[in-house]
Amino acid sequence: MSSAQSSTCVHFPSPSKNGFKPSSLLSLSTFSPRSWAVSFARSSILAVLENAITVGHLTISDSEGTHYYGKYHKGCNDVHLNIVNDNFWFRILLSGDLGFSEAYMIGDVQVSSLKGAMDIWLQNQSGMEDTLSSTVAKISSAVSSLYNSFLGQTRSQARLNAIASYDQSNELFKAFLSKEMMYSCGLWSEAEGGVRGDLEMGPSPGDLEAAQLRKIRHVLRAARVKPGHRILEFGSGWGGLAIEAARSFGCEVDTLTLSIEQKKLAEERIKEAGLESRIRVHLLDYREIPAEFEKAFDAFVSVEMLEHVGSKYYNLYFKLVDFALKSKNATAVVTASTFPESRYSGYQAEDFMRKYMWPNSCLPSATALITAAQTSSQGRFTLEGVENHAAHYPRTLREWGRRLEANLSQDMISKDYPALRDHADYAAFKRKWQYLFAYAGAGFSKGYITCHMITFIRENDAPILRSD
Repeated sequence: MSSAQSSTCVHFPSPSKNGFKPSSLLSLSTFSPRSWAVSFARSSILAVLENAITVGHLTISDSEGTHYYGKYHKGCNDVHLNIVNDNFWFRILLSGDLGFSEAYMIGDVQVSSLKGAMDIWLQNQSGMEDTLSSTVAKISSAVSSLYNSFLGQTRSQARLNAIASYDQSNELFKAFLSKEMMYSCGLWSEAEGGVRGDLEMGPSPGDLEAAQLRKIRHVLRAARVKPGHRILEFGSGWGGLAIEAARSFGCEVDTLTLSIEQKKLAEERIKEAGLESRIRVHLLDYREIPAEFEKAFDAFVSVEMLEHVGSKYYNLYFKLVDFALKSKNATAVVTASTFPESRYSGYQAEDFMRKYMWPNSCLPSATALITAAQTSSQGRFTLEGVENHAAHYPRTLREWGRRLEANLSQDMISKDYPALRDHADYAAFKRKWQYLFAYAGAGFSKGYITCHMITFIRENDAPILRSD
C-alpha cells in the first residue's frame, strides 16, 4: 500500500496540479470547448469528493492518475472506480447519481463493487448532496448548454434512450423471477435462513419460491379471504397472487392490468391451472372500473402497484377501492415501496428509477396513503395494520440478480428486441438491471427506501388477532 493510502485522511492533489486551472486564462487557448468542460467538471467533482467522503474508502483512476479518498482500514467499504471515458465527469456534474448510473450502463466507468459504490453514496449522503448541489448550482448554468453538444447526439446517448424502453418482455422477467413470477418483495423466514441466509449459508434452490409464496399468503390472510369471497386486484403482474387466491383460498378474482403481454401470459398460466372460471383478467385502467363493481367485493389487494399511481391520484385510488368494497366485513391490503416520511414529497425529481425503470413513478409514504384512504372514504376505513418489509427486499434483489446472471442470454432477449443483437447495446441493457438490483438493495438496506404493507378494514368490523 502506498503512503497515500495508509494515511488517516487522504487528500487529492490540489486542482492546480490536476485538471482545470481557474487562474490560468492563457491555458484556455489550448483547450477545445469540450476539453475545457470536461476538465472543469473533473476538478469540480474531485473537490466535492475531497470534502464529502468521511466514511469508507474510494479509489478513482482515470487518464490523469489514481487518487484516494476517505479513511482506509482493513475490512472497510473499499471501492475502486476506473474511469474509461472522460464523459463520466460531465455526467456526474450535471446529473449526480443519475449521471453515475448512465456512465455505468454504457461502460464509461468500471466499478469494483456496485453495492459498495451505493453504500459509499448513502453513507456519505449528506456531504455528497450538500457540496455537489452547491457546486452544480454555481456552474451548471455556464455549462449545461453544452450538454447536448457533448453527449446528446452520441451513440452512447442513443443507446441509453433505447434501453430505457426494453422492459416489457415476458422472457426477461422469466429469467430472474421465481416460478409464480411475483415482481415484488418476498418474505424470508428461518426456513431459508432469514433475510441474510444467502450471505451466511449460501442460496438454495427453491428459496425464492418459498419466500414469494409466503408473501402471497401473508397478503391474502391479512385480507381475511375465505372460500367464495370475491377479490379485486389492481396490478395483475403475471397472475401469481390471483392463482393462489383461487387455488388455495377458494376465491374468485377480478384483476386489472395495463400490459397486453402480462395479460396474455397470466391467462395462459390461469388456463394451465384450470382456474379460468374463477379468475378474470381485465385490460383496464383502475380509474375505469365498471359500475357493476360497486360494493361487489369482499377484499381488495394490490401488491407494489401504487408506485405508478402518482400523488395527485391517491385520493381517487382509495375512493374507487371504497366504491368497490362491500360496506361491512371487507378488507383492503396494499403494499408499496415507499419513502420514509422525512424523504417523501409529492414531486420527485428524475433519477435512475424514474428515467430508466418506471417513468413517471412516484414512491408514496405510508402516511400519505393512510391519509388518502381516510379522506377519500370519509372515514369508512379503519387502519388495521402497518408493516415495513424493507429488511426483506435486499435478499429478494440479490436472488433476482443471481438468476439474471444465470439465465439471461442475448439470444433470448433479442428475439423480442432485435436491436439488442448489438453486443454493446445488450451489455448496456444487462448492466441496467444489475444497477437496479444494487441501487435498490442499498436503498432498502440503509433505510433510504421502505416497503410498507397497509391493511384497512371497514369502520365497524371487528379486529382479528393474527399469528402469522
